Amino acid sequence: MPSAATRSRSAAGSTPSRWLRVGIPVLLVVVWLIGGAVGGPYFGKVGEVSTNEQSAYLPGSAESTTVQNRLADFLGSDSIPAVVVVAADDGAKLTDAQISDLRDLATSLGDVTGVNGSVSPPIVSDDGEAAQLFVPMNSGEVTDAAAAVRTALDADLPDGTTAWITGPAGFTADLVQGFLGIDGLLLGVALIAVFLILVVVYRSPLLPIVVLATASFALCVALLVVWWLAKTGVVLLNGQVQGILFILVIGAATDYALLYVARFREAIGDGRRRWDATTRAWRGAFEPILASGGTVIAGLLCLLLSDLATNRALGPIAGIGIAFAMLAALTFLPALLALLGRAAFWPFIPRHPIAMIPDDLSQPVKGFWPRQARLVARRARPVWIVCLVVLLAAGTGILQLKADGVPSSDLVLGHSEARDGQQVLGDHFDAGSGSPVYVLVPEAQVASAGGVMDKTGGIESLAAASTDSVSGQVSVAVDGDQVTYTAPGPPGGPAPSPTVSHGDVLLIGTLTDSADSAAAEDTVRALRTDLADTVPDAAVGGVTATDVDANDTSIRDRTLIIPIVLVVIFVILMLLLRAIVAPLLLIGSVIVSFATALGVSALVFNHIFHFPGADPAVPLYGFVFLVALGVDYNIFLMTRVREESRGHGTRPGILRGLVATGGVITSAGLVLAATFAALGVIPILFLAQIAFIVAFGVLVDTFVVRSLLVPAASYDIGRAVWWPSKLWRAGVDAGRKPPARDRR
Repeated sequence: MPSAATRSRSAAGSTPSRWLRVGIPVLLVVVWLIGGAVGGPYFGKVGEVSTNEQSAYLPGSAESTTVQNRLADFLGSDSIPAVVVVAADDGAKLTDAQISDLRDLATSLGDVTGVNGSVSPPIVSDDGEAAQLFVPMNSGEVTDAAAAVRTALDADLPDGTTAWITGPAGFTADLVQGFLGIDGLLLGVALIAVFLILVVVYRSPLLPIVVLATASFALCVALLVVWWLAKTGVVLLNGQVQGILFILVIGAATDYALLYVARFREAIGDGRRRWDATTRAWRGAFEPILASGGTVIAGLLCLLLSDLATNRALGPIAGIGIAFAMLAALTFLPALLALLGRAAFWPFIPRHPIAMIPDDLSQPVKGFWPRQARLVARRARPVWIVCLVVLLAAGTGILQLKADGVPSSDLVLGHSEARDGQQVLGDHFDAGSGSPVYVLVPEAQVASAGGVMDKTGGIESLAAASTDSVSGQVSVAVDGDQVTYTAPGPPGGPAPSPTVSHGDVLLIGTLTDSADSAAAEDTVRALRTDLADTVPDAAVGGVTATDVDANDTSIRDRTLIIPIVLVVIFVILMLLLRAIVAPLLLIGSVIVSFATALGVSALVFNHIFHFPGADPAVPLYGFVFLVALGVDYNIFLMTRVREESRGHGTRPGILRGLVATGGVITSAGLVLAATFAALGVIPILFLAQIAFIVAFGVLVDTFVVRSLLVPAASYDIGRAVWWPSKLWRAGVDAGRKPPARDRR
């Protein structure tokens, strides 16, 4: 083996001048510093372009979207209703004085900033113990309006009563409040967790800072681009997408950085100088990082096929984040390490090549990964069979997964004023008050539609939107083909009429059950079925209808997108590995890994955390992240195995590839699991479930699938794993020392 001095002299002719060896890295670092300085302040501006309103979740082609887009024509403004429910303390009845004070309170609430229009007078419950006020809030100011209303309630609420803000606006405000920790808490927890893991892995105070700087600058520049795209309306940004973007960029950039650092460390340990080590590491890391990032981006872009706005937004936004994570790992990090050289690893500077497993497996080996490789070589078939059986057994828990939707009242973990208020509302009024079902119907068919709504169980009362009424609606009574409209007020006044817009009337039905309950969803489904037979032009909307459409669309999305993601990733793996068998093995392994993660998660959600269920999009997000990111580790492993197999044969190449990548894959897996686990600090059910599924799945991928199952199965298959590539046709297989032409 040539010495380091000999290698340096032989490369001297192609080595650039010292000015370029220093100038190029310095220029790259300066460019990234400028990008970080410009993008960093945008962390505090995300709220300017982010929305967590219910309309952000509407499926694009659903009935509920059609109705939502027309509500302003009938209700006079694009507002979100809040319900202020006031109850007398200790189960007492409201006194006349308290009710009078509530009338004054309703008038004063109309002047609160963010309240869009007049507030209804208090409506007292039949039991006399509670009253409700309907407060319209500006759709773009829900959080501030809810806070202002709460301040007014605290100041002017009658003595002896307690008030809650609930209804659609109340739940939106709670949801926004739950996302408030994304900018600070989430990033802080994720970065601290990653830093501690890197300190343990590298035992160096400087290298973790270099890696985290790479991830942080990638996130700053990605956020800068995403912010302006959201500002111009190209993409939709909300708290859910924002949180996933932060975690995905930090985790992916750190993973790619670890792969490059591993290659750079090998080169330094092999005695190469800084520039030689940089070029060697860059050539070795470029293909797997590009392939890994490209695979993740391709998987994420499949979300563009979704009919849900948030899913479609996540695809390009997260893809932009991954692109900058790759770019930082291939430019900013190499530039920093080229300037630091061996000093980056201080005080444990690598001075020897990494240990490899010997070709003669009868020789003793030292180190965890060489021992792991020898276990794979000696017991390949039992190892992969046992792993597969255990993973499939754990995956049977998927049968207990409840991913058909959860009530909006359960979206926020921990305290929720809107949820508490909804409970009080249901104790004294029809639980669906404040969140009615809307039916958009042609004026000529009001009688038919009203008759259907009257006969539909679960609808307590019927009204129509009307600008002729102070309350904004008139009661509707249907008798055959006759429709009668009545409004509160003195008798003898002019007969009220509903608002007609483009030939349509908006009917309003008060639900008996809470708008986010399964019973209310059954009511909406039954209403749609009955209307389809008698009034096919009618469209049903409202909060409950939106939930129904969103859940149905999510189920449709995961049924469509999951197979497409698998096909896309399979094609990429075939192109990368120039084979068919190996990609089939890798795709099969990630499917098994995903099933295991989802099965165990279902058991944990149901029996430990006692979650009420899961959004239908949870399995889809979990699949996209686990498969796309899990393939990262497949690519890290198999590209190195392919490289080693060219010179040492397939089976020895598998063992050498396992030893060479074992440490970096384990470190990357721990980092990615820690970053996704950080999502759990945000008290949103969806993010908590994604955090557990992806973190657990990544650990399974790291410690079982990529360390045992894939190497053992590949070793058992032998060179046929490369079929039909040149590597398979070369005939180099296990245990036999390849001829000189195959070892070069």
